[in-house]
Amino acid sequence: MTSTPTLKDELGFKDWPEPERARGRLAATLATTIYAGHVRDQGSPYINHPVRVVTVLKDELKVTDPELLILGLLHDALEIAPAAERLIASNLGPALTQRLRSMTPDHRLEQRPKQPWDSDVWHNKIRCLGPEELLVRLADRIDNLRDLRHSPDPARRARFLDGLTSTYLPLAEASREVSASLQAAYEVLHAEYRQHAEADR
Repeated sequence: MTSTPTLKDELGFKDWPEPERARGRLAATLATTIYAGHVRDQGSPYINHPVRVVTVLKDELKVTDPELLILGLLHDALEIAPAAERLIASNLGPALTQRLRSMTPDHRLEQRPKQPWDSDVWHNKIRCLGPEELLVRLADRIDNLRDLRHSPDPARRARFLDGLTSTYLPLAEASREVSASLQAAYEVLHAEYRQHAEADR
C-alpha cells in the first residue's frame, strides 16, 4: 500500500476534476515521503493506516470532497513528522497545514515528551474541531479500533478504549445530525465498539 499509484486508486483520483487531481497526486507523493520508514506498534508500515482511513471516508462515510480525502491521507503527518509542516505548507498551502495542526496533539507539534496533562489537553482540542476535521478523526478511530487487537501493548489498548468512551463516542453521538457523513460515522463507530466489547467478554 505504499506506492503512489495505489494511493491514487484509494483516493479515487480518476473521478476528480483538475486541478484537484493534480493536488491529489501531490498529496500522495508527500504522504509516501512523510510516512516512509515509520511503523505502527502492530509492526505494519504506518502508511497503511492513513490509506485505510481514506477508504473508510470514501467507501463507508460516502465522502467525495477531494480536500477532505487529502486531509484524511495526511491526518497523522505532523504527528509522525512535525518537521514536515513546512514541506506540506509549501506544496499544499498553509490552510491545509493549519487544519492538520488542529488535529495533532500539542506535545507532538512541540516535539517534546508527553506529560500527564497532555491527554486532557488533547481531548479538549478534539472537542473544538470543526465538523470535517472531526469526521476525519472519527474515521481514524474506526480504523484504529478495528486494528486494536493487533497492538502488543495492553496499556495502549486500555488508553485507546478510555479515550473512545470518554471523548469520541459522545462527540460522534452529539454531531450525528450535522451531516449524513457524521451520521454514518456515528453508526459505524458505535457498531465497531459494540462488536469489540462483545468479543472481549
